[in-house]
Amino acid sequence: MHLPEIDAARAQQIMPSTGRWLSANGAEPPASFVHADDRMSAKRACELVSRGTGLLWRGDFHQARQLLAALSRRLRRSSQRPSSPAEAFIHHRQEQSRRARALSLVLVRIEPGHVLALRRAPDVGAACQDVYGTVDEPYVVPLRELLGVISAREWRQKGVPVPALGARIHPHYGVFAPTRNEYVDLVADAPLPPVGTAFDIGTGTGVLAGVLARRGVPRVVGTDSSARAIRCAEDNARRLGFSERFEAVRTDLFPPGRAQLVVCNPPWIPAEPHSTLDHAVYDPGSRMLLGFLGGLADHLRPAGEGWLILSDLAERLGLRTRADLLNAVRGAGLRVLARSDTSARHPKAAASGDPFHTARAGEIISLWRLARPEN
Repeated sequence: MHLPEIDAARAQQIMPSTGRWLSANGAEPPASFVHADDRMSAKRACELVSRGTGLLWRGDFHQARQLLAALSRRLRRSSQRPSSPAEAFIHHRQEQSRRARALSLVLVRIEPGHVLALRRAPDVGAACQDVYGTVDEPYVVPLRELLGVISAREWRQKGVPVPALGARIHPHYGVFAPTRNEYVDLVADAPLPPVGTAFDIGTGTGVLAGVLARRGVPRVVGTDSSARAIRCAEDNARRLGFSERFEAVRTDLFPPGRAQLVVCNPPWIPAEPHSTLDHAVYDPGSRMLLGFLGGLADHLRPAGEGWLILSDLAERLGLRTRADLLNAVRGAGLRVLARSDTSARHPKAAASGDPFHTARAGEIISLWRLARPEN
């Protein structure tokens, strides 16, 4: 059985007479569960999931989706009045985590061959094969995760248009999709130094590696700690026709050796991730950011540059200051050659219903060109 990115101990947990527990997103199995169908009210379901009881659904598939939507509404609590943007953000994240855990307790059983045997259920075979691999026994997954798996399959087939590439990137499940073009455009437009080899740290889908290859960089090495991301980047390199110039390395941050250009677009928010998928957005303690800065000088060739792509949203939310960032740059023995800025253009920046509308509306994404002091 091939279980990408699933903890082995968790995967071995069995729900008696029901099936093996699987979660590609790191959801924990419930300590107990009850069978549920179309007769269960949203109120009763909310009571059960709120105290940690799983609901193994046996009814209509579309009714299950409606129940999940009703639970999502019921699980919202009245908002507090925090004293600062940082406090508001922390409270918001805590509420997101609480709701996500409760919503992950609506469960479905998948039969061998990835068959979802519910009334009006779609064919989930190809989508589940992509994520869970070959499974020769019944298994149980959160319905919310399954819906994400189905959606990811559609994204993977359709692809995401990237104007800077003049092509589409095809994200795999659990790999951050480049739906925002601001940071990609910064890499496409920045003045390119003489480059023989470039490193793309945290390559993800390989979108920035693709931009560098399109700009004529002869060799690009993309790194990522996620096996899913490595497979995804290799897939996109083949699709875009630069696989012969691209090497994907599964490692934490830097590959061996030095390069004339080292690019990194770390998660922008210094906060704890609550799921596997969160790691693309949240960087606890700014670990990746500080790790990149701390190791950059040792991986740059003479006269080489490091490109750090970072939003100032964390600063606007009070989670990090500009002084913190500049002190980290200086502390790593680096200097700033130049900085390119662009305004956020994603939909949330203009959405007045977003609780962080004010911060997002002024968000700036920057490409910091960094070098050793002697350059």
